[in-house]
Amino acid sequence: MGERKWVSEADEYVCALSEDTQKIAKDTLGEDKNVRDQALESMRHWITHNPRILNCRLDSNFLLRFLRFSKFSVVQAQIALERYLLLRQSYGMVFREMDIKIPKMTELLQTGFLFVCPKRDKNGRRVYIIRPGAFDLSKYTNADMLKIAGIAFETLIEDEENQVKGFVYLADGQGCGLPYVTLFTPLEMVRLVKNGEKTVPARHIEIHGLNVHPTMKFAYEFGISLISEKIRKRIKLYSTIEEFLAGGTMELDILPKEYGGTTPMSEMIDNWKEELLNENARLLSHDEMAVQEELFSSKERDGAVSALRASGGTCGNEDSMYGVTGNFRKLEVD
Repeated sequence: MGERKWVSEADEYVCALSEDTQKIAKDTLGEDKNVRDQALESMRHWITHNPRILNCRLDSNFLLRFLRFSKFSVVQAQIALERYLLLRQSYGMVFREMDIKIPKMTELLQTGFLFVCPKRDKNGRRVYIIRPGAFDLSKYTNADMLKIAGIAFETLIEDEENQVKGFVYLADGQGCGLPYVTLFTPLEMVRLVKNGEKTVPARHIEIHGLNVHPTMKFAYEFGISLISEKIRKRIKLYSTIEEFLAGGTMELDILPKEYGGTTPMSEMIDNWKEELLNENARLLSHDEMAVQEELFSSKERDGAVSALRASGGTCGNEDSMYGVTGNFRKLEVD
């Protein structure tokens, strides 16, 4: 690895996943010890020989989030990692200084705009609660919205159970009306949704929407048209919380009291804040990760959809493979 210093060095992976989770990883992601070891070796060789990447984490936990996201297609994991690093740098106002201690982030957390329930569901998945109506448009910006969401994701994805089992989302549209449509331009929305699905290494398993305001219907239809058919099938809408609860989709003891559970939302938010604080230093260390921006096209730096669609080993650059190796099997990202 020469004299270069990395955010974290390569380590010898020791599997701490439960037997149940290992079975899920094998059945749904094609993961076993041999596949994992070879993939990690390929990823590290590629990173350390890739002139586009100046600094990155080399530890197993970080690399496995991309490998599991791509079902161990090494080439696709490399593409996603490179895009991820580039977008973090290109959109520094959102993805850098992911510090929950920033006053605005702490305030936004306490509003209950976005928090994660402490208990896992029956399938071992963490559940996001998202309440856009609690987002004060006169006080916060779209960058604030993305930053608090990024802090939540980066905190949870450190847990290997979450890398394997994925996430469940419960979005409550109560109080979210027409003014929220202007929070993102159509172009920003397209890039946000496409990069969220293809670049952010998360498995989105279930998405439940409550109380969708009639004025937001066209915005919803536009957003739904941008995502893949597979993710689209995982979205379910309910007119009321009562309709959602009647379906028995989620155990009541997971949900906050305000949604039929027993634990008050304020208590869940306090617990979530402790989780965020425990990972705060690690998230801030990510600001050391860097890429050589001039080696990317302007479209790649902007996160353009055309760059996402481009073929090739590194963010659509068809002339430079930079040591890409691995499995070219069809990618089916969950």
